[in-house]
Amino acid sequence: MSQFILKERQGAVVILTLNRPERHNSLIPALLANLLAALGDVQANPEVRAVVLQAEGRSFSTGGDVLGFYEHLDSIQAYAWEIVGLLNRVMLAMIDLPCPIVTAVQGTVTGGSLGLVLASDIVLIAPEASLTPYYGLVGFSPDGGWTAMLPDIIGVRRAAGVLFLNQTISAQEAVSWGIACRMVPGEELRSEALAAAQKISGMKSGTIRFSKKLLEGDRDKLAERLESERQFFVEQIATEEAGEGLSIFLQKMKVNPSQAEISQ
Repeated sequence: MSQFILKERQGAVVILTLNRPERHNSLIPALLANLLAALGDVQANPEVRAVVLQAEGRSFSTGGDVLGFYEHLDSIQAYAWEIVGLLNRVMLAMIDLPCPIVTAVQGTVTGGSLGLVLASDIVLIAPEASLTPYYGLVGFSPDGGWTAMLPDIIGVRRAAGVLFLNQTISAQEAVSWGIACRMVPGEELRSEALAAAQKISGMKSGTIRFSKKLLEGDRDKLAERLESERQFFVEQIATEEAGEGLSIFLQKMKVNPSQAEISQ
């Protein structure tokens, strides 16, 4: 497929793996475009009955790569429009798949990468995993469904508290709040996700397809809400406070832009 997305087929199950572990699988346009293409391949293949989404390395994904924004300071709004637009397309493509997606979440999930979790059908999470917005610290506007999808799952007041206070959602809270289905020990996470996908692949395909469609909700309304996230994200990223926040965040993350490295 590509260096950023590994694709494997096991019977009626396709396994898609985020493969940018040296950057904590942070999002860049190329990774999102490759993931979108992989989802398109699944959509076009009626023999695929379930998908596993997983990630290499310590983190599932840490949101938009801060260096990507740094490297596009001269055209940061155009870059933001592109990357958030691609993320939205990936999320909608995940929702539009006729077969369920089982996602295995380990380590850290921050920023827009939550969208990959929210757009999944079944989420298994390792006990040490966590979800954190970080928008209020960096100065960006929320994307990745933090306002378009999360409040429908955990409630508006709880979502507001998470965003306004930059609250980290633990794995236990993710399960109790309905973001994830259950916790699975890290060493068993991938095998359990595959087992769940294989079980789904053995079910009646029509039942699964229509069940997923009925659970979807108002897809057009969701697309509008995701588009609003993109518009506000692009507007906010051009502000002085976003620029200052990005600079401070880069310093705290010990970024060396000339060498394109992050120490975490």
